[in-house]
Amino acid sequence: MKKQVYPSSGPKPAGPYSPGVLCGDFLYVSGLAARPAAGGDTPPDFASQVRNSLTNVKLIVEAGGFSMRDVVYSQVHLADMSQFPALAGLWKEFYPEGGPAFSVLGMARMPTDTPVQINAVVSKGAGRPHVDVREAGGRLYFSGIGGKTPAEAMDNLAKRAKLAGIDLGHFAFLNAYCSNGVTLGQLNEVYAPYFDAGNAPARASMLVDSLPPGMSVELTGVAVRDLSARRVVRPRNMAPSRTASPGVWAGDMFYLSAKSGFIPGPNSGIYTGTVEQQLRQTMRNLLDGLEETGLDLSHVVATGVYLDDVNEFAKMNSVYASYFKDIPPTRSTLQPMKPVERKFSAAGTHPMVEQVSMVAWRG
Repeated sequence: MKKQVYPSSGPKPAGPYSPGVLCGDFLYVSGLAARPAAGGDTPPDFASQVRNSLTNVKLIVEAGGFSMRDVVYSQVHLADMSQFPALAGLWKEFYPEGGPAFSVLGMARMPTDTPVQINAVVSKGAGRPHVDVREAGGRLYFSGIGGKTPAEAMDNLAKRAKLAGIDLGHFAFLNAYCSNGVTLGQLNEVYAPYFDAGNAPARASMLVDSLPPGMSVELTGVAVRDLSARRVVRPRNMAPSRTASPGVWAGDMFYLSAKSGFIPGPNSGIYTGTVEQQLRQTMRNLLDGLEETGLDLSHVVATGVYLDDVNEFAKMNSVYASYFKDIPPTRSTLQPMKPVERKFSAAGTHPMVEQVSMVAWRG
């Protein structure tokens, strides 16, 4: 059974999520922000904020019975990418032995307007088949790999996979991020030929405010060493795709692609304008994937929630909380870009204002 991990000290959750969830040999840690300054206080400098956020991660890691050397993967979200060079030295303070595979992303805003948010995946005895890859539980966790163009990024990912002893067909889940004017359509043109229809990894793909220097595309994800541990799951109402499978098993972990509030099938599209209504349809779409493989929301251990406007954080939480009655999963909540213009099209469709991805555990 999964178990909630709640340290005796540290920040209280700012929404309906668990600070940490223990599932088998793995611990998932929510995206943790630095503590906001008290009213009237001068906000701490960037270094203090990063140390504070990593300390919050450490509290949960240790409460779960692990140490920081057991962290195998982490995402660092920054509100100001110009601070990227300063991050490396701070990272070594907490990970003197090299640390986890990790990616760094620039977000337009985050809850509490924190300048940094950090999450983690933890497991004992992780190996390192390559300098930017950690391996645990039969899964390989890849650091952010990028390029100035989609072709360069995909080529770099293929090379990194080869160095780790696998190929791209071993990936169960990929995050794909674009910035600096590169569109998701441009990425997909290059990305799709690498995969057979119906056998692509699950994926969360989006435009973000910024990426580390030298990158317009960043890719990061999870693969399996043994292909017998990888299985694609596709609900019947979703057509095969070369860019994303609805869900992919990687051993006992099930990775669900990020979904939005679209109605699948004929006349597919988003036909509602509020974050609450879109989120309800999103959860239904994700449930389709879970139920297709015999799971439900009680098996979910981690989610990523991407909002068009973080000012709707409370509205999102009010709906999101209703879906998790027992132990809520860990969560990272982010606003990747500036809000879109919200207008219905002539066909009655509306822009996407939220997305959610999930990781579930068979247990």
